[in-house]
Amino acid sequence: MRAFVSSVGTWMQRTAQDWLVLTQLMTHHNASAIGTVMALQFGPQLMLLPWTGFAADHFDQRKLLMITQATMGALATALGVLTVAGVVQLWEVYGFAFLFGCASAFDGPVRQTFVGALVGDADLHNAVALSSTSFNAGRMFGPAVSDRHFRANFPIFISTMAVGVFHADARGHGLLTSILAIGTMSGALLAAGREKPRFSALVVGAAIFGLGCALAALAPGYWMFAGALVVIEVAALTFTNTSTSLMQISTEPAMRGRVMALRLGIALGGTPIGAPIVGWVANHYSPRWALVIGALLGFAAAVLGIIMLRRWTLDPRSERTSARHFNRRAELRFSGSLSPFQ
Repeated sequence: MRAFVSSVGTWMQRTAQDWLVLTQLMTHHNASAIGTVMALQFGPQLMLLPWTGFAADHFDQRKLLMITQATMGALATALGVLTVAGVVQLWEVYGFAFLFGCASAFDGPVRQTFVGALVGDADLHNAVALSSTSFNAGRMFGPAVSDRHFRANFPIFISTMAVGVFHADARGHGLLTSILAIGTMSGALLAAGREKPRFSALVVGAAIFGLGCALAALAPGYWMFAGALVVIEVAALTFTNTSTSLMQISTEPAMRGRVMALRLGIALGGTPIGAPIVGWVANHYSPRWALVIGALLGFAAAVLGIIMLRRWTLDPRSERTSARHFNRRAELRFSGSLSPFQ
């Protein structure tokens, strides 16, 4: 319950922050400004990588989670006070985004490894999926609540499509973010129902993600776009939860914090580069072309995955690092035939 409440607050803050920058602090709905906010917010994931994983592995995880959550809450409250008082400036939003990103960089790895510490390897995949469900449930309610008062690159996609293409108000923008979370929760619950993670699910998830982005780019109306968002998030959660589970299962418990920090650094550390580019494309061409970039990247990832699967299948010498190896290790862990350090 505490995780759910925290998640609601986090998504309220993120949604309101995007709307504040796009419609209140920028006179021409400049998507590049949102790209800058995202770069500052996710940059610490990569910048602090050597320390975040070490902290997750060596410090008391429960206390560390309490510190990170309290820090993020204090930062969100301070930004909220400045906004309500009507004195907030763009540079202050940039500063808060960076500080929030620093706290989040320490929170992510320890939150994911803490799940593994609570359950055994046999239930790890399901626990990761259920943890994602709890976190993203807040995504359904937080944006809707925030947009009735004020309001990874989807903040750019959603905000620019809502404002620039469909001419929606703050409530319409928040509704799109909440609808996105319906897909997120659906994907997480589907992942929780799977017996074990498999590498092939990453390929399928990447391909469906690309298809969803293509449908969103071509959507003629608001509700068609909303439906495409559900498809996108089901695919995204399939990819995210499967990769998280495979990496944790294939890693010694004592190293999982550092491995999860590395995974988050790679997954989110590209945002400081990608977000400004996507914002620039949305500004100079259209938000639809920004979504086309997402579609092409999804399809490219799927093709790369297929090539890797074929190579591993045809080359028996690579079995130690192949998808079959990951799947076999998972099966042995689930059956109890493999110790955590093997």
